[in-house]
Order: sequence, then structure tokens, then C-alpha cells
Amino acid sequence: MKLEMPLESAPHQRTLMQWPVSVDVYGARDLAAVQASIVDIANAIGEHEPVALLAAPGARGLDRRRLSGAVEFWDIPTDDLWCRDSGPTFVKGADGALAVALIQFNGWGGKQAHDNDARIARRVADRLGLPVIDSGVIGEQGGVEHDGAGTLLAHASCWVNDNRNPGLTADQIADRLKTALGGSKMIWAPGIKGADITDYHIDALARFVGPGRVLIQIDDLANPDDPWSVAAHQTLAVLEGATDARGRPLEIVRLPEPIDIRGRGDDFVSSYVNYYVCNGAVIAPQFGDRRADAQARDILASLYPGRVVVQLDIDPIGASGGGIHCATQQQPV
Repeated sequence: MKLEMPLESAPHQRTLMQWPVSVDVYGARDLAAVQASIVDIANAIGEHEPVALLAAPGARGLDRRRLSGAVEFWDIPTDDLWCRDSGPTFVKGADGALAVALIQFNGWGGKQAHDNDARIARRVADRLGLPVIDSGVIGEQGGVEHDGAGTLLAHASCWVNDNRNPGLTADQIADRLKTALGGSKMIWAPGIKGADITDYHIDALARFVGPGRVLIQIDDLANPDDPWSVAAHQTLAVLEGATDARGRPLEIVRLPEPIDIRGRGDDFVSSYVNYYVCNGAVIAPQFGDRRADAQARDILASLYPGRVVVQLDIDPIGASGGGIHCATQQQPV
């Protein structure tokens, strides 16, 4: 069965999100702040398309009155908010029918409790009556990008890693991901193992906007004292030397880094490219650097003409190591 994962910018039936409940992960105060950000994101997306929020009935902090009428609740228990990683990966068969390509979630290599989150993809598929097709790999959708025309991009650090896929080579993992997502070519960049919980997801650095076109957030010069800067420039060098599935050089659009931001802390993710494309809008972060925020808004508007760019303060999620893309999952029509 030939499968294809549509581009995020293709029409959606709805967006899926997860309600975070783990006091062990966040502490009570930070959990409340993170939950407030999830409410803001869900309500913003709800202006443009339906949202299904996954949560157990009576989940800690869940108050339906805070959410718009565009947000419905699905009785699927959750641990954390990262629907991009533990949620279902929707694909289409040759007849256009939806299925779920199962990328098995194991808590980013066993780094966090995930009893409920590991079951979410199958539970959503059951609710929707969709077949589940096992990809044969362990990992997270946030760790792989696709251009909708056969080209995949990933950091090897979060796939070719014994905490997820012991015994599998890069070629074996690439072949399984290509089969699951409808790709014909994988572009690997090195990434970084062990520096964050994800082992460096690509969607915090670079995103495919369309076939052969990639957006990357990067500073002008690599800082040799900053391993993240070094790794980002390694990825940029790979992209500059790569071709897409059709053999064409990639078109690379650069987006500046924010500098004067509100967020603090070593784990704070100030990534503009961790945005989400929904029907008619791009839901993106802003970090308090007025110049960089405006540049990001203008660049996203140029890349997604006809869509309004909505920027949100999601600092509690940034402080938790992620962003808006990490918190969302599209269900194609």
C-alpha cells in the first residue's frame, strides 16, 4: 500500500492537541501556565478550523469554559502536551483514504513517563475507524520533515540512536520512514545527541515550506562555543549541498534568530520555525524582540500567501523545550 503524508499546508479536517497533566514534569505552578498556553493556541486555531483536545474526563486544570466552541473534547487520556510527537501521523493511500502511520512513541528514548501518550495514536485511529500501519521505527514526527514531494529531512541524532532504534542503521530507518510517509529520499544532518530531551528535533530549526523549499532559523556565523550553533550550521551546510527527490538544489530561506527575548533558561526554545499551518492561518510565536518578531511575521506571510499570521506569547511552552508545532497535529481532509 503506497502511503503519502500531505503537507501541513494542505486542507485540514481538524487539529488535534493534548492536555498536559503531569505535575511531576512541570510542578503545579508551571503546569498551570503551560495549560494556559495550550488554551491560547487551541482558541487561536479554532478561529480557522475545528480543534479536538485530547484529555481524560476531569483532567487536572481542564475547564471547558476557557475554550471556544470550536474546541471539542475527546476522551483520550494524556500525560503531556506534545501531540506532534505522541499523536497520530495521518497519511493517505492511493485512493485518498486516511490511515495512521504508527511511529511508536517511547518518551523520547525513555526520558519521560508516557503510559498514556504511547497509546494516543492507536486510540485516535480507533476513534476515527482508521487502519494503523506500523512504520517499524520508534521516534517522533517532530523529528522528521517532509516536503510533500518525496523529500524527507531529519537529524540523525534522534533516530539513529540506541534509545529509540537499537540495531537499525541510518539506511534502514530512512527506508522505513520513506515507506511510512511517502518519501523517496532522506536528507540526514548530524544533530546533537543528549543535549535536550528530543536529541534535537529538526522542527525546532528547519521546516519544509513546499517541494524543495526549506526555511531555517539561524545566526549569520557559527559560534564555536555554542554546540547548538555549530550543529545548526552543520545542518545548513548539508542543506546547501543537498538536492531534493527530483534532483534539484534546495531553495533555502533564512530567518534571523531573536535576541532580546523575554524567555530565560538553558532549555528555552525561541524558535519561530516551530509554527503551525492551519486552514487560512499560520499560528506562530513571538518572543518580545520586536524587530525579530516583525521579521518572522513578514517572512512567514511571504511564504504562506493568503494566510493570516497570528503570533502568540507561548513562553511557558518555550520554557518547556518546545513550541506551537510541537503541540499540534493536523488531520488532513
